[in-house]
Order: sequence, then C-alpha cells, then structure tokens
Amino acid sequence: MKIKKLIALATTALVGASIFAGCSSTATSKKSDVVTLKWYTIGAEPKDLQLVEDEANKYLEEKIGVNIDMNFIDYGEYSQKLGVIINSGEAYDLAFTCSWAGDYLGNARKGAFLDLTPYLDNIGSEMKEAIDDRFWSGAEVDGGIYAVPNQKEICTAPMWVFTKEYVDKYNIPYTELHSLEDLEPWLKLIKENEPDVTPLYITKGFSAPQYFEQLVDPVGIEYEDDSLVVKNMFETDKMKSTLETLRKYYQAGYINADSATAQDDKSVKRFVTKGDGQPYAEVLWSKDLKYDVVASQITDSYITNASTTGSMIAVSKNSKNPDKAVEFLNLLNTDEYIRNLLNYGIEGTHYESVNDKQIKLTDKASDYSVGYYTLGNLFITKVLDNEPETKWDEFQEFNDAAKESAVLGFKFDTSKVTNEIAAINNVLEEFKSTIYSGSVDVDEYLDKLNKKLKDQGIDRVIEEMQTQLDAWLAEQ
Repeated sequence: MKIKKLIALATTALVGASIFAGCSSTATSKKSDVVTLKWYTIGAEPKDLQLVEDEANKYLEEKIGVNIDMNFIDYGEYSQKLGVIINSGEAYDLAFTCSWAGDYLGNARKGAFLDLTPYLDNIGSEMKEAIDDRFWSGAEVDGGIYAVPNQKEICTAPMWVFTKEYVDKYNIPYTELHSLEDLEPWLKLIKENEPDVTPLYITKGFSAPQYFEQLVDPVGIEYEDDSLVVKNMFETDKMKSTLETLRKYYQAGYINADSATAQDDKSVKRFVTKGDGQPYAEVLWSKDLKYDVVASQITDSYITNASTTGSMIAVSKNSKNPDKAVEFLNLLNTDEYIRNLLNYGIEGTHYESVNDKQIKLTDKASDYSVGYYTLGNLFITKVLDNEPETKWDEFQEFNDAAKESAVLGFKFDTSKVTNEIAAINNVLEEFKSTIYSGSVDVDEYLDKLNKKLKDQGIDRVIEEMQTQLDAWLAEQ
C-alpha cells in the first residue's frame, strides 16, 4: 500500500468523531456503558503511565466507549508470564505477541487468541486497509489471523556497520562493500595501521550473513533455491564457505580473540561489526555508541514469517468484549491522535510540536518511555525533530523494495517433532557461538555439530517440514 494512502488515513483520523462511522461506534455519554479493556504489553512500565492512560481514556471514552488498562511486563519475563496468564484462564482482552515473545504461532494454534478474520471486513476494515497486505499474509495461521500486525519495517536489513572515523580517514568505499569477502582488504588495512582497533568486532550473538530462512533453527530453505528443498543450514556449501572466511579472518588477527564469549562492549574500538537495521538505523546506532557510524546492506532484505510477525497485538479468545477490543485496535491503527499519545505521551509535558509532522521530546520524555513499535501502526506517528519529515515515506520505499520469501505464510506444525526440536536446540546452544566466532577449525567443528544434530533427529525434522511444505505449496 502506498504511503499517500496512509497519510490520507492519518489525516482523516484528525477530523473527529466521524472517523468511526460505519465501524459500529457512537459517542458514549454514560459512564456505566464504558468497557475497560485489560491490555498486556511488553517492556518496563513507564513512570507516567497513569497520566497518559487517563488522558487516553478521556478520548477513548468519548470516541468508542472504552477505557484501557495497560499492564507492562519486562522483555525477559514476557513470554513466561503471558503463558501463565493464558494457562490460568485469567480474564484479559489484549496482549502483545510476536515471533520472538508471547509465542504467536503456539498461542494461535492452541486457541488462546481470537480469530480476527471475520472482523476484518467490518469493525476492523479500516486497519485492514491501512496495514500492508504482506503483514496480513505473514500473520495467517492455518487460514485464520489471530493478531493485528503493528506496521513498521516489514523486515530487517543485514548491514555492515562501519565507524565513520576510519571510513573518512582512509577514504574507504563502504557503500560498495557487501559480502563478507568484500571486507578483506580493508580489514587488513586497519590491522596494519590502527593497532588499537579491532578490524571486525564479533560478539556472542553474532550470526552469519543472511542467505537462509530458518523455519525452525537451523532447518529451512535457501533464499535463492527455487526447488524449495528443506535443508540443515549447517550442511550447505554457503555456510561452510562463510565459516571458512571467518576462520581465515580470525587467524589473521582481524577478529577479536574473545569473539566466542564477548558481550557487546561499547568501549571497544572497532572498524566494522554486523547489525540488523532499517532506514535511519545508523542514527540510532550512532546515538547508542556515542560516535558516528555508517552502514552498507549485506544482502537483499527478505520478508519472512518471522519478520511480518515481529510485533503484533492479539485479542484474547476469552475476552468478554471482543467487538470493543477490535474496535479499539482499529482506532489504534488509524487514528493519529491516540496513536501519538500512546507513543510519545502528552503534548506540552513529554513533547512539544515542531510542526505538523515533527515533535521535540522534553526532559520529561524519559518518564514515559515505551517501545514505539509495540503499540500499533508506526506510520501514523509523528517523527522526531532530528528525523526527516519523509521518514515514513522512506520506510515504505524500504518495505516495497524487500523481496518476499517463497514460503511467506507457511507455518510449520512442530507437534510431531517436538522432542527432536528441543534436543536440537540444546546442541545449537552448545555450538553456535563458537562456530560463528572463527576461533575453531571449520571441518572438525562442523562435522561434530552435524553429527550431533543427526543424532538428535534433525533428519526427522527435515522430512516432516518437507512433507508439510509440499502440501502447503500444492494448495497455493
């Protein structure tokens, strides 16, 4: 969907009470008629939550007859605590869920979340139109949609992140450097001329550049393989070649000696490291590192099941107010006022307007700090004063340029190989950080890894996935 359509929707949202005509909403005057929606979301609870919530509820009460009761759960505890909430039968209405927290696929399949498909032609029709169709495709599970995707970047771009100081000093053509192999002459230059700088900084969380879609780690398909043969990533020629290059760089002294165990230490001087980004990621990285960086994209960006379900809001199957919950989500994704309020806080307190599109955060902004990407359609939020007014246009261009995975929409049912996957994950926990570090012999270590994976049943996982994928492809 084009950005002009999003802008039109956002503008419409400012008109007033008429926005929800046709979406079963009328102004509510009786306090007793107001429905309170209990909402679990991810992150630390902001200090000024009640202040912002009260302001939001004034608007929501008049607009659609609801109040929201937001409950924040820290990132590291979210999946476990949401699981307890669901399994205990606790009453709630809305919950953050995704591919990496809140177990979207698992909770959808076990009936914890409401199938929203019937609502998207009526109460939720405006958000259905506002959110890119590819997000909805990725959200589909066995023919149903069980959460509303929060529209943002539709995938991440694997990037080499260069310290600008050294790029400028040695006139390095960083925009032309994409593959791991492209880096070699410049890593050598830095090694020879900057003894205090790590040429290629790798930490424990490092993974090889993207060329493979893992449907279950490390099983999936190679992006450029039109045959869609399911493979173990660690048995591919591309992976072996990549690991051999990393080993070569480690032996040459281009990679930090503690690469297998290092946590990201911002004080370490580095020439280049790997990051997963999106438009203007360099601005955020520079702010975090406290020095300027520039970046080049390593490979094409791919829209996958994991990326399209990277941030979502579900309605509980047991919600006593499903219509109102969907009506609220529809507003959250199309109404600029409520979306910006929940994103940035209160104008005049947490931010000041610069113009119609830009805001400047105040000193009080830290009292209302939330994960912007977790709370609905980002494309109708205002941008910060240090960001271009065209930011969301450029995000849309980034999304439009991304390639769609050939298996977008395919959801692997793991029920027949649950034990094998658990055992495989234990093997990966043992091996992955070391094998990506460059610090071990590739042939020896790769053989050990693949033997252990076979011993734990990876071939059964591959066979089951291929069977399901072939059946899914036959229906497309």
